[in-house]
Amino acid sequence: MALAMLEALRHSMLNEITALIDADVGAGNLTIYDGTQPATGGAATTALAVCPLTDPAAPGASGGVLTFSTITPDTTGVAGTATWFRVTDNSGDFVLDGTAGTGSEDLVLNTVTITTNATVDVTSFTITAPNA
Repeated sequence: MALAMLEALRHSMLNEITALIDADVGAGNLTIYDGTQPATGGAATTALAVCPLTDPAAPGASGGVLTFSTITPDTTGVAGTATWFRVTDNSGDFVLDGTAGTGSEDLVLNTVTITTNATVDVTSFTITAPNA
């Protein structure tokens, strides 16, 4: 049998993500990168876009899902192919990494092909706490 959790526990874990992003004064950032995603919190590759998060980054989790608030597009994209992202607090401290793409990745973008000075728009960003 797979691990199963009380929904309140799942929400608590998800809401801690928001608390870490918002722990510093001001909003955190979502940075989109090309190349291979490093080990957790490892050295980043080429940054293609930086999208400011709102403060708070997300309302409380619901149904075991944390749905981020509207994310401001970056209009100064750097040419490359988006493959992963990193979320940091306002001081640049690591919170989480994940995959980026246009389908079922952790972060869904309008396109993964970013050109110089292109608008990089986040279509969807949710995190679901695991449960059987």
